[in-house]
Formats: sequence, structure tokens, C-alpha cells
Amino acid sequence: MLRNGLEPWHLLLVVVVAILVFGSKKLPDTARALGKSMRILKSEARAMKDDETVGARTTNPATPSATAGRTAQS
Repeated sequence: MLRNGLEPWHLLLVVVVAILVFGSKKLPDTARALGKSMRILKSEARAMKDDETVGARTTNPATPSATAGRTAQS
């Protein structure tokens, strides 16, 4: 039934429907806004991933300065 997911005529049909719905004048603006939104989403996802890795590094309790202070007090 579904041997090939997307064939070239599927993409052509999507383009034709997009032109009919949005019109040829608004299509470039819509594509530009979609691209900008994708860049923002990508940068925010990267920032969240970076924050997660930095948070994991700072919560490590076995830092050398913390263990040195404990042994000196004992």
C-alpha cells in the first residue's frame, strides 16, 4: 500500500495547495517567517541543552576544593 512515502507528485500537490491557500504574494513572506521561527527554535533548543550540561557539571559534589576543606576540618 505505502511502498514509497513521498513521491514527486505529492510535493507538487503540496506546492499547488500552498499557492492556492496563501497566494503567490504572501508565500515568500510566509517562508521567511517559517525559516526565522525554525532558527529561533533551534537556538533555544541548543541553549537548553547547553544549560543542562552546565547544570550537571556544577552539581557534582566531589570537587577538589570541597573535599580539601572537609579533610582539613577533621
